[in-house]
Amino acid sequence: MPVPNRLGVITASSLVISSMIGTGVFTSLGYQVVDIKSGFSILFLWILGGIIAFCGAVTYAELGAVFKRSGGEYNLLRELYHPSLGFVAGWISVTVGFAAPASLAAMALASYLSTVIPGIPQDHLAASTILLFTIIHAVSVNIGSSVQNATTALKVILILVFIAFGFGLDTPEDVSLIPIDSSWYEIVSPPFAVALIYVSYAYTGWNSSIYIIDEMKQPTKDLPKSLFLGTLIVMILYVLLNFIFLYTVPIDRLAGQIEVGFLSGQSIFGEIGGAIIAIAIAVLLLSTVSAYVFLGPRVSKVMGEDIKAFNILSKTNSKGIPANAFVFSALLSLLFIYSSTFEQVLLYTSFLLILITTITVGGVFILRKSKGGSESETYKTWGYPITPLVFIVVSIWTLAFVAIDRPMESLVSVGILGAGILIYFLVERKGRGN
Repeated sequence: MPVPNRLGVITASSLVISSMIGTGVFTSLGYQVVDIKSGFSILFLWILGGIIAFCGAVTYAELGAVFKRSGGEYNLLRELYHPSLGFVAGWISVTVGFAAPASLAAMALASYLSTVIPGIPQDHLAASTILLFTIIHAVSVNIGSSVQNATTALKVILILVFIAFGFGLDTPEDVSLIPIDSSWYEIVSPPFAVALIYVSYAYTGWNSSIYIIDEMKQPTKDLPKSLFLGTLIVMILYVLLNFIFLYTVPIDRLAGQIEVGFLSGQSIFGEIGGAIIAIAIAVLLLSTVSAYVFLGPRVSKVMGEDIKAFNILSKTNSKGIPANAFVFSALLSLLFIYSSTFEQVLLYTSFLLILITTITVGGVFILRKSKGGSESETYKTWGYPITPLVFIVVSIWTLAFVAIDRPMESLVSVGILGAGILIYFLVERKGRGN
């Protein structure tokens, strides 16, 4: 059943912003400052992450303008390379691309609330959050998009208020924006590369609107706008937020902590204010959970349309909503919540997403070679070929260091990838047999 176009650039941009601003920026700084102590290096880390995301966004804009179909990397790699690679990308998107980030955001939400309400059952609260948004988005696209836009607006407002009060702190920490000798060493060190994967996870979602192309009013125009606008807004907010975290809390106190926003809130507003900030962060994480719950089933639906074995996931209700895909995504998120630790899920999710987006960005070179100038009416990658090359080189550099520094998590990532390949060949073999 065809889905009517009903999502505009505002909803598409809000999905990009909500997908990006969530778990990563409020949790990853604590891991980064364990080995990186320079304020300049930390902020450069977040600026670099924004530049990489922008390079990916301008490339995806061209790919999406040419292949106007929802499904994200599944559809793009299927068209650019081979159906097998598209299937693996879809498998990764469905499992760790959306279900895992949704569970991470829900777990972070529960963690922040536990600082205010000790003893709260965190796993059950995270699971309940997933189920709540699954019901909302599975009932109505219009209601779901309205909830998404409202929660995104609330999120941006809360962050701006937090930043404004942070700059007014009476006794701030000394955060040097000038590089020192150790800063350059930190930037080329293995810990910096590992820290970049946390930052890359925080920027995950810059490509969100490509998963809903079928449902956009003017995909060729609105897709690039939503990617650029969302990425730019998030980059500015990220740099300011991390400056405020460093500006308000000593680095030694941040090291190894997940609730860095809570610690910063305590410094700005006192103990009671810290509790208020923890609740505020939990509230703004709602939009992140909502975005991933909204997007994930779209990939499952497109895969179900192409692959007979997964046809049940493509079934839609009277409103054009893939209800079965929503149930499937929710079950995967619950599995992550009840079976893994926060850092484990974050690392192997980031590894796989960087790998797949890197391969996808590389597809623009194949597109240019095979299509030539035949797509002159569509959007062209800004800064080509430099921008996609920057994305690819930095991503490969990051993956190499992570594989060396975090071999166990990297092996889990390879295992998930291998499972996708195995499932594809089993499904293809069964299809040939039929």
